Amino acid sequence: MRIVLVGPPGAGKGTQAVRLAEKLGVPHISTGDLFRANISQQTELGKLAKSYMDAGNLVPDEVTIAMAKDRMEQPDAENGFLLDGFPRNVSQAKALDELLTSEGITLDAVLDLEAPEEEVVKRIAGRRVCRNDSAHVFHVTYKKPKKEGVCDVCGGELYQRDDDSEATVRKRLEVYHTQTEPIIDYYKAQGLVVTISALGKVEEVTAHALEALQRD
Repeated sequence: MRIVLVGPPGAGKGTQAVRLAEKLGVPHISTGDLFRANISQQTELGKLAKSYMDAGNLVPDEVTIAMAKDRMEQPDAENGFLLDGFPRNVSQAKALDELLTSEGITLDAVLDLEAPEEEVVKRIAGRRVCRNDSAHVFHVTYKKPKKEGVCDVCGGELYQRDDDSEATVRKRLEVYHTQTEPIIDYYKAQGLVVTISALGKVEEVTAHALEALQRD
């Protein structure tokens, strides 16, 4: 299957993308991974992207699209892929359509993970990360540490990252609503959108997603 995964920050896209790709037997292709891989391997696209990033500028759509094209042409993506974080806007969605059409293939579905805005804010703004090891993550509501402000694993101080502050989360949501959300209507016009709730346990959301994709 060839799937695009969309949803607001905090909907659990990253977690679901990994789980769904594994269940479906296709590679998980995320924008973040594409950038990291190209920059670390010092590819021409990576060098180009880094030059924009170092200057404090957004990487142009054409660079992101070229990275995605290169990745989708790898042998492991021959029978399908799951795109996470791309396309990020309607312009990228149109470019993806053109790219796939030129290869004689089409998307099978666009999976839209829905989550109420206040729940998203609660999920992200409640995260607390250990200063000693960022892999140790807790939550003021969903995964409370035994002692407030102290990591259960190593005893390090727990803190809220700047990116997780409520003001920053609401700004990220605003960007999502204005830039990325319009691709849902774009794909609805093609009859590709499958919408499920992102609320519930991780495994339940995965099961609902697989059921919805197979039903579609």
